[in-house]
Amino acid sequence: MSESTPVLRVKDLHVDYRLSGGLFSRGRRVRAVAGVDLVVPAGSTVGIVGESGCGKSTLARTIVGLLPPASGQVLLGDVDLATASRAARRRLRPDVQMVFQDPYASLNPWMTVRDLISEPWQIHPGIVPRERWDAEVDRLLELVGLRSSQRGLRPHQFSGGQRQRICIARALAVRPKVIVCDEAVSALDVSIRAQILNLLRDVQAETGVSYVFVSHDLGVVRHIADTVAVMYLGRFVEQGRTDEVFGAPAHPYTQALLSAVPAVDDWRHDRPEEIVLGGEVPSPLAPPSGCRFRTRCFKARDSCAQIEPELTDRAAGHQVACHFAEADARYGIVG
Repeated sequence: MSESTPVLRVKDLHVDYRLSGGLFSRGRRVRAVAGVDLVVPAGSTVGIVGESGCGKSTLARTIVGLLPPASGQVLLGDVDLATASRAARRRLRPDVQMVFQDPYASLNPWMTVRDLISEPWQIHPGIVPRERWDAEVDRLLELVGLRSSQRGLRPHQFSGGQRQRICIARALAVRPKVIVCDEAVSALDVSIRAQILNLLRDVQAETGVSYVFVSHDLGVVRHIADTVAVMYLGRFVEQGRTDEVFGAPAHPYTQALLSAVPAVDDWRHDRPEEIVLGGEVPSPLAPPSGCRFRTRCFKARDSCAQIEPELTDRAAGHQVACHFAEADARYGIVG
């Protein structure tokens, strides 16, 4: 993935949900994330893409500690956040922060911007001396493109893009090593979305923070991520440098996703036809045997039902989990 020192590592992570309703489903478990490995190098951005319901947000929430893993490790340095003591988790919690999809829902409407940004310093004393709070709030507001004169305002007095900037400033207030962005720009207009993406890159250049960027928008991930992992039904099916994965995708699922991305050259006669996947995404209650994608795959063979493909380099230049992986630049998007 990168030669940089990893700041965060996820090893063989499994995450379950317990079903509570229904006569036949009560007590059963759904495995939303099944054996995921991820490395986040310092100062880099790792993108996670896939269809709705594939487990992206579950993975993101497990990384920040909002969901407990069934098994596996979430390592921040040498500390496993999944099994660390409560005191250790509290001490390390500032190092991993999250920016949610809806900025208005994640901001207390009764609090001023100053109170929202300084609140983490009350919970984690010692990060910023109290006499420096106002100056630090002003610095963070300026860092995310807002004015220090706006610190007395409340969330409803800002636009959606400005509210997301406040969320980013609040995440940065505890000086984290990693920020997990879960669909952080999907609710914003296109022009505002570009501003927030550029802001995230500028903040990264200045602070050295790493991002785990979760999105269903491949164009957004292509713009911001250094490496990318493609997720399907709880597993990664393709993983590597963004320019390699998006430039010459090798997994049939990645090829299908990229073929559906609108492009300015859609009019070209030599542009390959969109790959339309048949069938529905299988239920995570009963995933297919072997390759989980085989029930919708145009390359599926009998062996795909018997042997689950491992995520390895299959002469594609990056990791792919497919018995018949073949890099195809026709479906790639570059630039």
